[in-house]
Amino acid sequence: MPQAGLKTIIALSFVLAVGFLLVILSCALWKAYYPLLVVATYVLAPVPNWICSHCANPDDFVESSGAAVLDLGRFCTGFLVVMGLALPVILAHSQIIEVPAMIMSVIGGLLIYGTIISFAMFFQEEQEF
Repeated sequence: MPQAGLKTIIALSFVLAVGFLLVILSCALWKAYYPLLVVATYVLAPVPNWICSHCANPDDFVESSGAAVLDLGRFCTGFLVVMGLALPVILAHSQIIEVPAMIMSVIGGLLIYGTIISFAMFFQEEQEF
């Protein structure tokens, strides 16, 4: 696993700030605050995966121990990520928000979720047997 240094933390924080800035600007420039729902979906997206990974039984001798719980967590996380991408598209299609707001919201949401995944990858503790 890669080690997280100070430069990594600063870079990921900068990318997260740019993602939030894009989502907030997509709301403020066109005065429609529905794209803020994207932030909620991307912040909540890793939660089912985290909960289900802690509920699974980490037994090395049985391969299928907790596989269904892990799959459920991955499914719920995938659902929230796809909902975060599809929500601005649906709002733009129904003309609730403008198309440039949709583009800014999708790009900002991807930056936010990518940063959350990167933080989790860099600061994951290695398990020893």
